Amino acid sequence: MAGNNMVHPDPNLSSSSADTDDYRNSSFNGYDPNRNSGEGSPMMMSPWNQPGPFGSAWSASTKQQQLQNSLIGSLVREEGHIYSLAAKDEILYTGSDSKNIRVWKSMKDFSAFKSNSGLVKAIIIADNKIFTGHQDGKIRVWKISAKNPSVYKRSGTMPTFFDIFKASIKPGNYVETRRKKSAVWIKHTDAISCLSMDKDTGMLYSASWDKTFKVWRPENSKCVESVKAHDDAVNSVVASTGAMVYTGSADGKVKAWKREQKGKSCKHTLVKTLLTQESAVTALAVSDTDKVVYSGSSDGVVNFWEVEKQLAHGGVLKGHKLAVLCLAAAGSLVFSGSADKTICVWRREGQAHTCLSVLTGHTGPVKCLAVEKDKEDDKWVVYSGSLDKSVKVWSVSEMAPDMQQMQNSNFDWESSSIPSAKY
Repeated sequence: MAGNNMVHPDPNLSSSSADTDDYRNSSFNGYDPNRNSGEGSPMMMSPWNQPGPFGSAWSASTKQQQLQNSLIGSLVREEGHIYSLAAKDEILYTGSDSKNIRVWKSMKDFSAFKSNSGLVKAIIIADNKIFTGHQDGKIRVWKISAKNPSVYKRSGTMPTFFDIFKASIKPGNYVETRRKKSAVWIKHTDAISCLSMDKDTGMLYSASWDKTFKVWRPENSKCVESVKAHDDAVNSVVASTGAMVYTGSADGKVKAWKREQKGKSCKHTLVKTLLTQESAVTALAVSDTDKVVYSGSSDGVVNFWEVEKQLAHGGVLKGHKLAVLCLAAAGSLVFSGSADKTICVWRREGQAHTCLSVLTGHTGPVKCLAVEKDKEDDKWVVYSGSLDKSVKVWSVSEMAPDMQQMQNSNFDWESSSIPSAKY
């Protein structure tokens, strides 16, 4: 497929090396061979984009340890900042502010499908369907062609036009939104920030900047519940086993909800507020065993809670100088992507967490992560999407040796001011 896409495989490049992408020259990207990519742009001048905290503080032995976690390659297509990722069976979906959802297979540009609805904030894969959450507050549903796996067709929108029309007839279906306006409760009135699929029931959850999360039945595109969850934008929602759902918000809170099934309808009840802080909660993740809940914050800290201990607070992980923007969990590992352009790899053993390595190479904030098992090796393939318009692909082992103790005394861990608490 034609386009300014480039794949840069480099299996020998370690995660700690100063990897740079070869961006193609164009009339609109401000290309200058004598300066760093993006230097002087508003994004790069942002307080999110100050140098990462680990620069030259590592010893040579620490860098040698990181060889077990290495960069496989970079996927670059100059069509927008990367805001969302999803991966399954070596197929990678990337969403950006270009309105395109691009499909990569075995690290090669495979296909693409376009929505005229603005920035793609979230992507979920379920069987042969793809669900995408957008800036306009709608969920698009895409189906893979049975005849040609490279062809994707939109099969629906949630909520459907008919459902919105039907709900608008009854005055009782309206709820108050911002500035004393009203809208039907089945529709998000602001950007969708996150999507999550409940594996047990097949229900789809959507979180939004409109302070709610909504619950959907994908088989009929019906919204079955809307929950006014927080006092500010809901930045993340994660559905877990045992009918548990977790939400994180710009209001600084992490909440745990319990789903009760009542026939075809359901009701979510607040079980516990896990965290209350001044810093915005930017990301959530639940471990593969569903025993640990993680949250990332705009102050660069990751908190975690033990599910089997009645959601008792287990501690904090401090590996970033700027905001944590995304989290992912796989096996015994937890990955945190940050505005400081790095990805911390944490290994959980009991209640203790050890930082195995810090993956570097992005030239912009790391906005999203996706992880899948490497079928040919006992490792994880990690995809990281960044506001530098690239996706990097990493090979990460759970058996990598521990890093030497980080020299935290060299860094200022004070929270940096950020322009917005919505992520």
